[in-house]
Amino acid sequence: MKKLLFIPASLIFLLAAAACTENQRAKSFGGTATVDVPKGNKLVSATWKEDHLWYLYRPMHENETTETSTLKEASSFGMVQGTVIFKESR
Repeated sequence: MKKLLFIPASLIFLLAAAACTENQRAKSFGGTATVDVPKGNKLVSATWKEDHLWYLYRPMHENETTETSTLKEASSFGMVQGTVIFKESR
């Protein structure tokens, strides 16, 4: 006789979340992801294309300082809101 395997929904959710990258989790399930901009570069812009996070950066000029920038989702119902923090370094 075959036994029926019961998997709780919370376990399925955790397995699905664990299979995603940090930025995919932030976009799909809400939360915060952090991106370290390559050393010596300045963030220009960032956007989502489906599940992919694209960010544009350029070489930092000598007179520029490092900054931290935030890309925040503002969903229409306010339920799932993801945040990506970009950190620059010299």
